[in-house]
Amino acid sequence: MVHQHSSQPRLSPGSYEEYAEDTALLLAPRLAYFAGVARQEHVTRAAQEMGVPQSTLSRAIVRLEEDLGVTLFARKGRTVSLTPAGRTFLTSVERALAEVERAADSVRADADPASGKVAFGFLHTMGSETVPGLIRAFRADHPRIRFTLVQNYGEAMIERLRAGDLDLCLTSPVPDAPDLVARRLDEQRLRLVVPDDHRLASRKRVRLAEAADETFVTLEPGYGLRRITDDLCAEAGFTPRVAFEGEEAETLRGLVAAGLGVALLPPPAVARPGVVELTVTAPRAVREIGVAWLDGHPDTAPVAAFKRFLLSRRGHLLPD
Repeated sequence: MVHQHSSQPRLSPGSYEEYAEDTALLLAPRLAYFAGVARQEHVTRAAQEMGVPQSTLSRAIVRLEEDLGVTLFARKGRTVSLTPAGRTFLTSVERALAEVERAADSVRADADPASGKVAFGFLHTMGSETVPGLIRAFRADHPRIRFTLVQNYGEAMIERLRAGDLDLCLTSPVPDAPDLVARRLDEQRLRLVVPDDHRLASRKRVRLAEAADETFVTLEPGYGLRRITDDLCAEAGFTPRVAFEGEEAETLRGLVAAGLGVALLPPPAVARPGVVELTVTAPRAVREIGVAWLDGHPDTAPVAAFKRFLLSRRGHLLPD
């Protein structure tokens, strides 16, 4: 016989979502009990299997039926069998419980000290040599640790850090925000890159002010290197005239080689023909590289190990 709610709520469209969430919270603790009784078709055996008092199990099933407003089991003493509604409900409950178990297995695996996962973000310019070298060195002692890697510009990585998508990120400039912890690891000299037939190409060193009349190719606003370029040019007494804004340092090098302009860039992984890279003597043209993470965010064992490794590389993070 179907149980009737004595106080079934009348729902307006705006209240349905809140009601559904409340129902899920109410039912969730009893689903495993329901599946156990359905599996055994016997309350006593199910209670023994799950290690709970029989009275607790019986009350949970009764309350579940009351909350749903349907009869899930036909009872004959302590032996029970599923009603049609119970069979329908069991199919979905088993899927839900299996999904919860998969989720639990996944987070346990990601936190495993020997074979867990690190979600790590880094700048585009760190991708060709620096990050592969770091991961190779780290995995010499932690060969089974897995990485989820994200390559992006600094502000986008900080957003993903705050969203919980990343555990750590390697970025520049080193962020200064109350919700983040950041540690400076190294600095990288920037060079003025000019075409090989440029008026300054025969020089080895240059003051940035000597490029005040040049057209620049730069990264897009929002990239840390773009902010550093603008700040250095301002310190040298001019605002750069920008011909192109891109997303990749090596694209900018190619455009410099094509004669489209000059650029302030970190050293390349491999020397590129068609350009000359000049040391900037004034102002001091460097960018700081640092690692950042969310303040107060607890680390899993693999994340803690990789964080310690990165901090141990302070002063020699970048390849020689």
